Amino acid sequence: MQTWLDENLARLIGKYDVPAASIAVLADGEVSAAAAGVLNLNTGVEATTDAIFQVGSITKLWTTTLIMQLVAEGKVDLDRPVRDYLPELKLADEEVAAAVTPRHLLVHTGGFSGDAFTPTSRGDDGVELYVRDVAPGLAQEVPLGAGFSYNNAGFVILGRIAEVLRGKPYHELLREHIAVPLELEHVATIPDEALLYRTALGHVSPTPGAPLRAAPQWSLVHAMGPAGALLSMSARDLIGFGRAYLDATLLDRAAIDSLWEPQVDVPAIGGFADRWGLGWMIFTVDGGPLYGHDGGTIGQSAYFRLVPGKGVAVALLTNGGDSPALYDELVGHVLRETAGVELPKRPVPPTEPAAISPDLVTGRYDGVLTSVAVTVEDGEVWALEAAVSEEAKAVLPEPRRKRFVGLDESRLIAAEPERGVHEVLAFRDPVGGRAAYLFHGGRLTPRGD
Repeated sequence: MQTWLDENLARLIGKYDVPAASIAVLADGEVSAAAAGVLNLNTGVEATTDAIFQVGSITKLWTTTLIMQLVAEGKVDLDRPVRDYLPELKLADEEVAAAVTPRHLLVHTGGFSGDAFTPTSRGDDGVELYVRDVAPGLAQEVPLGAGFSYNNAGFVILGRIAEVLRGKPYHELLREHIAVPLELEHVATIPDEALLYRTALGHVSPTPGAPLRAAPQWSLVHAMGPAGALLSMSARDLIGFGRAYLDATLLDRAAIDSLWEPQVDVPAIGGFADRWGLGWMIFTVDGGPLYGHDGGTIGQSAYFRLVPGKGVAVALLTNGGDSPALYDELVGHVLRETAGVELPKRPVPPTEPAAISPDLVTGRYDGVLTSVAVTVEDGEVWALEAAVSEEAKAVLPEPRRKRFVGLDESRLIAAEPERGVHEVLAFRDPVGGRAAYLFHGGRLTPRGD
């Protein structure tokens, strides 16, 4: 595998306009690693295998690990109310605040607004202040436990549980309870630590099809650390974390197996998990099962996969470009060769688009970060997504308008790909022939009109 990676990585990142990538593979007990490209187009610093990239929401698996260590010590019960550990917890819906459990948060069924990327503090009190000052304004968008809706804020609350029960800030817990025991060498839990390493910067296109440029900022808000705003590492060290799950180093085998037990189904939008365990994505693939998580920050995308039955782990870290297409070809080859796993093909527009009711789909769907307006114009379906706040513009700098066609009776698919992917919109729970929710980017977004 090492020879194949060395011979093909540079070619593939060029093919998919990815400035830099780092990949590490654990197979047959050995780790192969390769890196290629430029970490920062402004400086020209080249990628090496010890360079660190942001891993984004893969951090949620580290937060899950901290919580499960507390469960093993008898300090947390996943089915007790969060208020048993955070009596001060407030949400916009008082009944939900009193009833929500760590399990709800781990499987993304809390139902409250999860994408309030609201700055609080750049210090050790950032998570605490988020729970105190931001959480009370998180509106209930979906009934508690009613369905999967990806929730970053829920993992900030989980991080705060760990802080309170351990008496230390979240970033120190990552190092003390995970990075140090695993002897990981290239890990940054806060931006100050990232300065110690060769560090990747994300790259973005201001509008679809525009050339990549260096992102205007390195990280998302500090308060979102437990959800994936800050943690960075080398691909090799991410594999070190994966090995701990294959070898049951940080948690016992029974606890790990419980994390990989499906808890909730996820609407099919392609390239996303179809089920969710406790913190973990679960993918249905030929030759699986396949577990892992993806991560995305400002211009950086990360992919982490485990095939426990074959002892295989793969970590791919990137800093812009058509990273999903790179993942499909690069990780797809690695999993096929090392584990006999075949990744599913991403959905593409059908030759004959399916008929879908305009009444079902048209309308405005309002989230915390963005609003999506679906319209029908001259028989064509269009969706306009726009940021709803200045904070949201860090994720979506300019509005994006796309044409969609019917994928089936309840899903639309983008007619043209963006960064190698045809986006899928799923419409859920119709009332009077009109969808109550749009499942978009992993979130159930309620109709706002």
